[in-house]
Amino acid sequence: MKTEELIGLLAQDAPAGASLGERLARALVVAVGVSALLMLATIGLRPELLAALGTARVLFKIAFTLLLAASACAVVFRVGMPGLPVGARARLLVAPLLLLCGGVVAELVAVPRDAWAASLTGQNAAFCLFFIPVLALAPLAGLLWALRSGAPESPGLAGAAAGLAAGALAASLYAWHCPDDSPLFVATWYVIAMAFVTLAGGAIGRRLLRW
Repeated sequence: MKTEELIGLLAQDAPAGASLGERLARALVVAVGVSALLMLATIGLRPELLAALGTARVLFKIAFTLLLAASACAVVFRVGMPGLPVGARARLLVAPLLLLCGGVVAELVAVPRDAWAASLTGQNAAFCLFFIPVLALAPLAGLLWALRSGAPESPGLAGAAAGLAAGALAASLYAWHCPDDSPLFVATWYVIAMAFVTLAGGAIGRRLLRW
């Protein structure tokens, strides 16, 4: 049987598709719960969270990370099913990208030029680079485990999608602790941390998700 025929048969297998979706959903619920408990048990929520939620920067940070996490998860739910187009789901990632660009532009307009460097550097850049990947460990492991029950045409791409989703989920949790609220900080250190998890997911996926 040719590879194309096998992919077609797998794509038409409705029970397998449903099983993959259920596995991914369960993996997300459990893994995000584990990461949330880890965050609460270690660094906790920021002390002045209620007051901070009334500021545009904090709302932007939370909205961006949640939107990116939702968009990336939508890609993961499709990428494990062979023969199904991923392009439409991948285009969802444009929305958080545009939101991030808008936040950065607004920050550059609102903040004096001589304060840009301080806004970008923040106070916890190194910890952000460390802890977002730590919080991403459980979601990445869960998503990769679930994807093994599918048949992704491109294991590396599937792993990278899982890594991006895991990194974004971790960033959305870390945002409730992080005292650095500038969009410049988010666009730099959050994105670098998520990129690291994405690359790790792609590397692991190429080996783990081969079929």
